[in-house]
Amino acid sequence: MTLVRALLISLLVLIGQPVIADTADVPDRTPIAGKTANGEDVLLFPNGRWEYVNTVKAAEAKKVADTFPENKVCPPGSQGGLFGVGRCIKPGDKDYNRRSLSGK
Repeated sequence: MTLVRALLISLLVLIGQPVIADTADVPDRTPIAGKTANGEDVLLFPNGRWEYVNTVKAAEAKKVADTFPENKVCPPGSQGGLFGVGRCIKPGDKDYNRRSLSGK
């Protein structure tokens, strides 16, 4: 009985060790406070995105950004539009979730 218990404990230790190491390698994703050339406060995100701290300016900037074609993507829950090519198929469309029509 003690041999089985010792094997289980050693197995748990071996399995748990990579999990602990993986959580330690997660990079910090908190935004950095910054200022524009005009002196306005912004938040700089690690992925290169930034936004105004002032909510009124942020809403105005979002309205302008929504007019650009590269920001018009498929809504969540839709299918298609792989790499920006093709149409977005929304739930309720007759082609939604048809899968492959190869007949196999």
